[in-house]
Amino acid sequence: MNFKDINIGLLVSKRAMECNIDISRLCKFFNCSSQDISAMYDSKSLDSEILLKWSRILEYDFFRLYSQNLILYSPISADGKKNKESSGMPYFRKNIYTKEVIDFILEMLENGEKTKGQIIEEYNIPKTTLHKWIVKNRK
Repeated sequence: MNFKDINIGLLVSKRAMECNIDISRLCKFFNCSSQDISAMYDSKSLDSEILLKWSRILEYDFFRLYSQNLILYSPISADGKKNKESSGMPYFRKNIYTKEVIDFILEMLENGEKTKGQIIEEYNIPKTTLHKWIVKNRK
């Protein structure tokens, strides 16, 4: 899975096929035509309310794909953790790593694309966490 370039319509379509959900059920759920469903499948992006509905009916968290993109590709802020306390917005920890993210990072390390130091610096991963992943991956 390439978290850098997300084609959500393609992924929704793939999941719908895996779940073997009849198109008529989808049309009723979304209150739309089969052409509208096909248009969603062909779309690179979807409205968040529509994506939430897809997540519910297909029992898959499509928003997690975007969260992984943020974890892997968002720049580290120069001022660190500034404004988290003063913001009225909910704060979510950035460093929640899924198996896919861990595999992605370890693959970069194994292929020589990045060094341990680069991974620690660029992805803000604690040194001990990276070493635990490496040890677990060797088993």
